[in-house]
Amino acid sequence: MVLSSSNLMAFVATANPKRARAFYQKTLGLTLLEDTPFALVFDANGIMLRVQKVRSLKPATHTVLGWRVPDIRKAIGALVRKKIRFERYPGLLQDEIGVWSSPSGAKVAWLKDPDGNVLSLTEF
Repeated sequence: MVLSSSNLMAFVATANPKRARAFYQKTLGLTLLEDTPFALVFDANGIMLRVQKVRSLKPATHTVLGWRVPDIRKAIGALVRKKIRFERYPGLLQDEIGVWSSPSGAKVAWLKDPDGNVLSLTEF
């Protein structure tokens, strides 16, 4: 079996499936495929995203999911209108809306889901 020819799936966890479902489905606009006792399953532009239902969660302090976007300012504007707040990190020079320009020229911004999982938007 060669993984390079297999489809990738992504995982993130939630201790509050009701809030997670609303966030990923309504706020981010992902299509819910299934709601099982174990996970919420979404279609993330052809990638399966499984939001695992867990009893408790200590979110990672690093990015766990990210989206490549063609226009980061437009994407941020759409999410801010849905009441999403973008994160600020000490030591990173971020502009007025929270975008950091990496040394490679990529533009990155971070947000959190209702469980505190760090998500990102990147414009290359």
